Amino acid sequence: MMALVKVFGTADFVNAARVMACLEEVGMEYEVVEVDYSAIEHKGPQHLARNPFGQIPAFQDGDKMLFESRAIAKYVLRKYSKSAQVDMLREGNPEEAAMVDVWTEVEAHTYLPAIAPIFYECVVYAAEHGTSTNQKVVEESPEKVKKVLDVYEAHLSKSKHLYLAGDFFSLADLNHVPYTFHIMSTPHASLFDSYPHVKAW
Repeated sequence: MMALVKVFGTADFVNAARVMACLEEVGMEYEVVEVDYSAIEHKGPQHLARNPFGQIPAFQDGDKMLFESRAIAKYVLRKYSKSAQVDMLREGNPEEAAMVDVWTEVEAHTYLPAIAPIFYECVVYAAEHGTSTNQKVVEESPEKVKKVLDVYEAHLSKSKHLYLAGDFFSLADLNHVPYTFHIMSTPHASLFDSYPHVKAW
């Protein structure tokens, strides 16, 4: 019997959720091992042995231990997609794979930096830790998000099926889910109302 893979960190953590979403896409069974963030277990020796940077998640597949959620996501899709007939990396087609890579990079380096301050202020700090919201950050962030969404709207308006990398669902789309999901639970969800193609996507 195949060893059950393990995700260290629950779906409450956006980066762990990214890994779990990929595991769900390929139909892979996995075990979630909770890491008590409030008790600072992620900085303890046991978790540091899994992730030397003391971050969540870590991932175990047999003897293989990985960290960094985007790298884990690609590993899962490369190793388990064929048996599940899922092709979210499009590595058999260099042109399609390049577009997956482009929009995966855009998510990490452009979309995320714009939207993360809202996530942390409105979801993590306020809702989970009960600390007051930094109004300066919250007021400055929407304009940054709008500049990014302008580009997404223009790009998605040319897509027949409203996917980022082409006419297919890919890791580029899935990578956006964890943070966007949480933003939709805040008053800033209305930011997307002015972007019909982004909202439909």
